[in-house]
Amino acid sequence: MEYRPTEESICLVDWAHSALGHRRPCSQGLEGSLSPHVGNLSFLHGLSLSNNSFQGAIPHEIGRLSRLLVLSVGTNKFSGVIPANISGCSNLVVIGLAKNELVGSIPKEISFLLELSFLLLQNNKLTGGISPFLGNITTMVVFGTHGNPLGGSIPDTLSHWKNLEEIYCSHCNLSGTIAPMYNLSLLTEVRFANNQLTGSLPLALGTMLPQLVSLYLWGNQLTGPLPPTISNCSRLSDLQMNKNKFRGKLTIDFSKLRDIYFITIGSNNFGSKEIDEMKFINSLENCTKLTYLDISDCNFQGV
Repeated sequence: MEYRPTEESICLVDWAHSALGHRRPCSQGLEGSLSPHVGNLSFLHGLSLSNNSFQGAIPHEIGRLSRLLVLSVGTNKFSGVIPANISGCSNLVVIGLAKNELVGSIPKEISFLLELSFLLLQNNKLTGGISPFLGNITTMVVFGTHGNPLGGSIPDTLSHWKNLEEIYCSHCNLSGTIAPMYNLSLLTEVRFANNQLTGSLPLALGTMLPQLVSLYLWGNQLTGPLPPTISNCSRLSDLQMNKNKFRGKLTIDFSKLRDIYFITIGSNNFGSKEIDEMKFINSLENCTKLTYLDISDCNFQGV
């Protein structure tokens, strides 16, 4: 029987949240490069070097660590490309490479890591889009690429990520639609802000994504109405839809969103010229946690 650390699941989640920046690990003041001899540590299960000052390339010898479960080297100064032979670490559950200076594309070989649940690549210099092959990783729970000039579109194959809970792809120069995300019912965090996404949102959005807590779609070119079924997302606390091309009457019943504290829908083309088009304001009465409301630069009229 292969060894697994005590309380493994707790450790993995803790490492993953540290790599996301939710919990900042304490720096040990380490610097220099990561020796290729790290590949000789054949029984290593976790390598966590986050929040230090390592630089240079991630050695390709890392791919020899077949027992590795966690690779967490975020918040350093690593440069170069992500080694393609990282696929040799066939048991990897967490890859945390955020906040470095990595370049090149996301290796399609990562799609061979069929145990991978956390892939955290945000705030690097990665290009080449999101590979459709990543859809093969059906264990994905958290995926983060924000702050990379990736380009390209959102592959349809990401609809295979039925366990996905959080996706962070803001500021990635993405285009096309976000249709692959609509049927992933476990999603709590959806962040595609400041891209070049187009198309409209399905009217059944709130039914498709009932667990939503945060929805960041600001700074795109999305059109059509805001789906009234957003009212069904009873856990929603943060709704940021400003700077798009949404239009029509706003029919969301905010009274059902008791946890909402942040709403930005400004800089859109709302407006129906109906006498009751400001009626949605009345539904905010029960939103006692609301701290910020932006409906500026729209076409609303009335009382």
